Amino acid sequence: MNEALTGQTPVAEGSTPVESFAGTPVEPYTEGETSLVVVTGLSGGGRSTVARALENVGYYVVDNLPQALLLDMAELASKAGGAARRTAMVLDVRSRAFSTDLAGAIRELKERGFSPRVVFVDADDEVLIRRFESVRRSHPLQGDGRLADGIAVERSLLEEARDQADVIVDTSHLNVNQLRRRIEELFGEEDARRLRVTVLSFGFKYGLPPDADFVLDARFLPNPFWVPDLREQTGRDTPVSEYVLGQEGAEAFVSAYADLVSATTAGFEREGKRYLTVAVGCTGGKHRSVAITEELAARLRQSGLAANAQHRDLGRE
Repeated sequence: MNEALTGQTPVAEGSTPVESFAGTPVEPYTEGETSLVVVTGLSGGGRSTVARALENVGYYVVDNLPQALLLDMAELASKAGGAARRTAMVLDVRSRAFSTDLAGAIRELKERGFSPRVVFVDADDEVLIRRFESVRRSHPLQGDGRLADGIAVERSLLEEARDQADVIVDTSHLNVNQLRRRIEELFGEEDARRLRVTVLSFGFKYGLPPDADFVLDARFLPNPFWVPDLREQTGRDTPVSEYVLGQEGAEAFVSAYADLVSATTAGFEREGKRYLTVAVGCTGGKHRSVAITEELAARLRQSGLAANAQHRDLGRE
């Protein structure tokens, strides 16, 4: 299946010798400057779009790699140097022909001294079904059953790999350009080990972002929707931003959460977390959450964090 999204719909270095396959003790590989990314996830979720975005920011991308060859490819990239120092390996359900233990393959990489960043692309079942139906393709695992059956089987097979992911990207409400932009923001900078904070606005009526680490509720503030001059504008527009941030409690709200996020980042970094998503919600994701998101991201950048603002539901109304 072409993994490109079909449009918007209403992500421990080893310190002791380990055993090789032949049983001979070998020293773990020293990753050095090698940056490894493993991309996996549900069919129809957007792996191909992620792969192209990684190529755009300088990664050497190996698509449809059998998971049994993950370690071999990582070692080859480490030895090759040059452009291969930034290598992304994309795995999908077709690689099950060689091995079904993706989670085990990722653990083996870590045991050999590599620090792969695992990106898992996901989407709601209903969205995946619509994407498959739009291109009139069957799911690779559905057999004689329904699309939903194939999706359920794949979810079960990838459950442990999802649990190991460093970043989970839910593409249910992202179009191709939005997904590409998010991946490029996450992986485009050279300092890939630095914790990166995404402040994401959303509308509660469209559901909670499943990849959120913190969820903030801005619905305690007056809604600009009920102000005729502001209704058609968004939280990115100065009049709306000034209206929202000028309300009683708004400044304290932003400051408190800026301090909270700043206070937790060092601990997250010590625990090996590289991506943090702070979701800010209001009713429709157009006014209050957008204004708060922009302001909070700016405050976090001022405190020295790598933070960017994204808006999941802006433009949906």
